[in-house]
Amino acid sequence: MAKRTGTTNIHLQALINDLKRLASKENIPLWKRLAYELERPSKNRREVSIGKINRYVRENEIALIPGKVLSNGDLTKKLTVAAFNFSEKAKEKINKMGKAITIKELIKTSPKGKRIRMIC
Repeated sequence: MAKRTGTTNIHLQALINDLKRLASKENIPLWKRLAYELERPSKNRREVSIGKINRYVRENEIALIPGKVLSNGDLTKKLTVAAFNFSEKAKEKINKMGKAITIKELIKTSPKGKRIRMIC
């Protein structure tokens, strides 16, 4: 049986380590759960459509996606979407109504994890 090696993407490894450190320092389970989700194999990582984000996130909240955002659906609310990866069309659609940021930017702007809703 092959030994699981984990992710080979150095940027993702650094992000996971930062999330684990922040989770233990601030005692916030959201960051620990996000690190766990990002450690999953890439074929099992989450892919969420804009329509699903629009359905489950309230106005002026931050949607946190532990994977990739796809462009299916429309965004009708002003909100911020933080994800590990975006499709080009999804980024365009989000930036028309709200703001698309990376998870690293989210950690800097909201280290306490307030007004964040994780969509899996």
